[in-house]
Amino acid sequence: MARAKKEDATISTKAQPGDTVRINCDNAEYSGLLLPSPPDSQGSLTIKLSSGYNVGISRSRIKKTEVIGRSPASFRGATDARQRAEAPLSAKGKISLLACGGTIVNRIDYRTGAVYPASTTDELLAGLPQDAKGAIRPKMLFSIASEDMAPAHWSKIAEQAADDIREGAQGVVITHGTDTMHYTSAALSFMLQNLSCPIILTGSQRSPDRGSSDAEINIQCSLAAAKADLSGVFICMHENMSDDFCALHFGTKARKLHTSRRDAFQSINIPQPARVFPQNGKVEKFSDACRGRNPSAKLSLDSRMNANVAMQFIYPGVRPEAISALSKYDGVVLVGMGLGHLPVNLGKDPLSIPILKEVAELSQSGIPVFLASQCIYGRVDMDVYTNGRVLRDAGLIGNLCDMTPETAYAKLMWVLGHEKKQEKVRQQMEANVAGEISARTGILPPPKY
Repeated sequence: MARAKKEDATISTKAQPGDTVRINCDNAEYSGLLLPSPPDSQGSLTIKLSSGYNVGISRSRIKKTEVIGRSPASFRGATDARQRAEAPLSAKGKISLLACGGTIVNRIDYRTGAVYPASTTDELLAGLPQDAKGAIRPKMLFSIASEDMAPAHWSKIAEQAADDIREGAQGVVITHGTDTMHYTSAALSFMLQNLSCPIILTGSQRSPDRGSSDAEINIQCSLAAAKADLSGVFICMHENMSDDFCALHFGTKARKLHTSRRDAFQSINIPQPARVFPQNGKVEKFSDACRGRNPSAKLSLDSRMNANVAMQFIYPGVRPEAISALSKYDGVVLVGMGLGHLPVNLGKDPLSIPILKEVAELSQSGIPVFLASQCIYGRVDMDVYTNGRVLRDAGLIGNLCDMTPETAYAKLMWVLGHEKKQEKVRQQMEANVAGEISARTGILPPPKY
């Protein structure tokens, strides 16, 4: 009897991640989707309940486990995972799913309560809608938090996406942490041009173990957008706090505006270009700038970047030596106030701390200095006030541009990867390359938070 009890307390070896199981414990019963266990986890297992929450169960509590629903064979086993990774993307128009870390692929280690990133394709697939798993080919590129992203990662992502598109991918979905997603989307927009299909970046504000997680809807909408009649680089995230639909934002025009809300991302200085409905996969376009697919387009990959670029916010009391210290960089983005103002103190106020001399010295030394604004909406205009005209005459570039600072930062790296002459850099930075500069900036209302 003791031996039989010991065997009952061990989960059946036939149960695999993706199976629906019923687990009986001492005084409780749980039913849900069996998820892959965290690394080095021997004492617990994790299932996703119908409520959307995950629960960790100590194996010592388990009295009986039943498999009440099998996952598709394509979900299970190292051999099948390897076959998925090797399956041609041209087969039935598969979507390339590139995992780069972030909350959307995080899992909970129920031994410690800590979050850990998915590190295998099976863990990645565990969080996807069941009917989507056969239509994608997953690949783990990185397993990092987005704050650890560096320009070298951007180049790797661009190169892998280009390889997959040339192999025949119908579209590319990139899972990414939300904190720096708009930096990456901007960089990819410059590196990957003349696209024949869409590249969709997505993430989640709340981890998949939470009932309020936005992960499932975001990935559903992203997969739908990757199959839609679109081309270009987009961010796909919740449009509002409900699960009704997701918004598509152009890669060079998006910004994260809230630390935790599910609708944190907004389009800046342009209307939102499209909306995606998770229930039926419909994509509703709002902008003529949303280009359709172009199967004959010849993809242009140019991932050269000069990462020796600094971005410096300007604030009351910024010290001149902070600006002089930027001389070790090949390019600088200054994030000024309002229309692009910096403290120049033309009125010679004795309490002011001007930095005009240091800024002019940077520019005159051959370092391109691009001026962006701390304001969320609007564009830089150095012609309105005398202070601005002095900065323009000092050689600062970016007049009449409405790029976000993050996009300007990524673009300057990309431009300096190809060009060193200051005047050529100016021309390219002030030219619209990938939709980063709007022809006209309207008065757009701020998001209603």
